[in-house]
Amino acid sequence: MKILKLLKETYPDVETALDFENPYQLLVATILSAQTTDIQVNKVTNNLFPKYPSPKELSEATQEELENDIKTIGLYKNKSKNLIKTGKILMEKFNGVIPDTREGLMELPGAGRKTANVVLSNAFNIPAIAVDTHVFRVSRRLGLSQGKTPDEVEQDLMKIIPKEDWKDAHHWLIWHGRLVCKAQNPNCQSCPLSSECCFFQNSH
Repeated sequence: MKILKLLKETYPDVETALDFENPYQLLVATILSAQTTDIQVNKVTNNLFPKYPSPKELSEATQEELENDIKTIGLYKNKSKNLIKTGKILMEKFNGVIPDTREGLMELPGAGRKTANVVLSNAFNIPAIAVDTHVFRVSRRLGLSQGKTPDEVEQDLMKIIPKEDWKDAHHWLIWHGRLVCKAQNPNCQSCPLSSECCFFQNSH
């Protein structure tokens, strides 16, 4: 498919913008990243990970203390509650080990399907396509999916993208959404995909 070939050529070496060294750190960073920029998350986790190096320390944190540690992030009250619960479940049910299945990850508070897919593909190298706001918007504009929900878009992308490219395609679409195909004022004039793009053809 020409669109995928162009994306691959445009973004050959992209990966997640979240800083992490292990599955636990990626899980925490991804839960924190909802409705917040990755740059802001990285600033917070820089201090957070040394303080809570494993699920054990996270499970023992007080709500007030953790809120204070992540208060520069959107929805911080809710996220701190979810992270403490997640720490407890990881200790009680998974012996402090991050599960490497979608079902296991989705048992954790604050970890929906998108978060589970991010952790599976980036921490465990298990093929998955995480559909965030960028992937959702760009996939629909390019005509890769007409899905009305992230789950529908994910299913469509899984059908047309070879499984070995799922992880990379997720990053190609995210970076294209961040740098070119923005929500407001997409930069269609300098887009390498405009000749293949439904949105561009219909709006020009």
